[in-house]
Amino acid sequence: MAKKPTGSTRKPAARRATAKTDVQGGPKTQGASPKAEVAPATTTPEAISPAAPARPHSRQTLRQTPKTANTAATPAPAPRAKAKMPATEVAQKAAPEASTKQPKPKPKAAATEVPPSAPAARPAEVAGQAATLTSAQPEVEPAAEPEAPAEPLAAVTPDALIEAETLAETDAAQPEDHANPLSPEETPAPVSQLAEPEPEPEPLPEPEPEMQPEPPPPPPAPARPSLFIVHITPELASVAKVGGLADVVFGLSRELAIRGNHVEIILPKYASMRYDQIFEMQEAYKDLWVPWYGGAIHCTVFFGFVHGRKCFFIEPHSQDNFFNRHAIYGFNDDVLRYAFFSRAAMEFLWKSGKHPDIIHCHDWQTALAPVFLYEIYQALGMHHPRVCLTIHNFAHQGVTGPELLNATGLHRPEHFFSETRLRDNRYPRALNMLKGGIVYSNFVTTVSPRYAFETKDQGQGFGLEPTLHTHHIKYGGVVNGIDYDVWNPEIDRHIPVQYGLDTIERKYDNKRALRQRLMLADNEKAIVAFIGRLDPQKGLDLVRHAIFYALERGAQFVLLGSSPNERINADFWGLKRMLNDSPDCHLEIGFDEELSHLIYAGADMMLVPSRFEPCGLTQLIALRYGTIPVVRAVGGLADTVFDKDHAQRPLNERNGYVFNDYDQPGLESALGRAIACYNDYPEHFRDLMKNAMRADYSWNHPGQDYLNIYDYIRNV
Repeated sequence: MAKKPTGSTRKPAARRATAKTDVQGGPKTQGASPKAEVAPATTTPEAISPAAPARPHSRQTLRQTPKTANTAATPAPAPRAKAKMPATEVAQKAAPEASTKQPKPKPKAAATEVPPSAPAARPAEVAGQAATLTSAQPEVEPAAEPEAPAEPLAAVTPDALIEAETLAETDAAQPEDHANPLSPEETPAPVSQLAEPEPEPEPLPEPEPEMQPEPPPPPPAPARPSLFIVHITPELASVAKVGGLADVVFGLSRELAIRGNHVEIILPKYASMRYDQIFEMQEAYKDLWVPWYGGAIHCTVFFGFVHGRKCFFIEPHSQDNFFNRHAIYGFNDDVLRYAFFSRAAMEFLWKSGKHPDIIHCHDWQTALAPVFLYEIYQALGMHHPRVCLTIHNFAHQGVTGPELLNATGLHRPEHFFSETRLRDNRYPRALNMLKGGIVYSNFVTTVSPRYAFETKDQGQGFGLEPTLHTHHIKYGGVVNGIDYDVWNPEIDRHIPVQYGLDTIERKYDNKRALRQRLMLADNEKAIVAFIGRLDPQKGLDLVRHAIFYALERGAQFVLLGSSPNERINADFWGLKRMLNDSPDCHLEIGFDEELSHLIYAGADMMLVPSRFEPCGLTQLIALRYGTIPVVRAVGGLADTVFDKDHAQRPLNERNGYVFNDYDQPGLESALGRAIACYNDYPEHFRDLMKNAMRADYSWNHPGQDYLNIYDYIRNV
């Protein structure tokens, strides 16, 4: 028997790999044993040469012979069964008999025993072996030791056959060190002797669960194109403010700029403006000539920043003295003043080469801007802009006579006096500026969905209901927001103690400060407040009744407001003198910005009993400061305040008290419940305050609503 070489460099045979030819170079046999695919270590070059004759007594022949066969091999050997005696046991049984006939070869020092679960050779390795076996070259890889010639067949016994087969299997299973198909973790430890029993393998530790890689982040949303937006407005908070319109433009313009848009504001240069709130004011356009009647009026345009907002101020040099007056409104020629301003704003955009994506106009004062755009400036090349008109109050519409057409250059009275254009719905011989804005704008908004419904379908459109029905497809409501950089108790610099939802008890420090400033009695009573213009729209008769009703129910009352109407001012001055000595009431006729912040922070309830209310900012600010609003269910009040006891909302969304009918019993029903809850159920009232402070009425949501409107009108 040939001596088993040590240090063989042959690769391990694959158990189930298929080769194109057998080791003798003949065609592949279907029933051949898998072990016949690789030549043994003792095969000579002649054995693998295609020209060499088959040697029936070679080791290859022995490996193909079944264990029960005689010296002659069968023509077609059956495949070997998978379940067979382990190699170590075969070696132990064969060792006694084989030792008497010939010495047993020593195993390799680095021999390893391949476990039954060893993986098959890689397909690439099998293909490499097949290529080697079919090669016509007589050379083979050098072995570590010279091979001994094969013993004659006569010396072979059945026991030797078993031993030879075992050694052949062990030799074929030994891989090269540098081509081991097993990973270092899978390679078993070497054993000193093949005859020793195999120890039981230690249980492998459970593999750690594979960490699933985090899914890649979703692709970023496509960047929204930046828009060039120009607001044309008669008011802007902190420089020219009369009502809520100024706050809306102030807050909305900032929100649009934060969202990546280029925003500019155009307004008149009033003599009564707060110039200390305008920074870096300078001339931007010196010679702006605005057509007016048969000639033109020379104007100068100034530029400045109002708390970061880019603003242009138009100053006309005319004997009409349009804006060089002590007040903003309240003059007989208000219609012509703002008709000129609208024409001047459009002339400035055209002459300066500005072509905004959106021109956003506000109220009747600027409602002629879309009329000028589509009747005059579009023919001059301004095809790009689209117009959005926001109506803050339908009570003021700019109704005037035919002189408006001559002044502004809108000649052709027969054209504009059509009922489908500017002719007023109630007065056929009058022109309506606000109606013209509705007809010519690409989209019309008002300041709450409820007010949009009331103006179109419930008679609060002041004669414009037919026009709104005609253009209902481009009409909608967007609730106003408030600027949380200005109205925020956590950062408000006008109040002595800042507070928030988690420190709501600090609100009562501001309540004591309010009492000290207004010289009210320091006690445990609730403070009911009213802040706003003394206008009949605000429900002044109910405000007057609420003062006496609150005092009767054991509460205190604070009022801050004024009116351009001297009769109304005189009436409340008389009421002030009547109640001046009361330790539980104070009426402040006028407006004080710092005091308004202190009242919002120090009062417990805010009264808003309006006849109609497009949106209302008072209740929104009160909610932010944890001051419970008591309101009538109209306009924006109904869209933002939900009754504690009767609203069809979850408890955590109820934030105030609401009444429906505009009368004294209706007011008493809501205000009485609010005072009773404050006195009898302080825990419930505290929960109501927290609900109010959680509500989000910033410009975040309205800002997105307006951007959606802008996108809509740009694509139509």
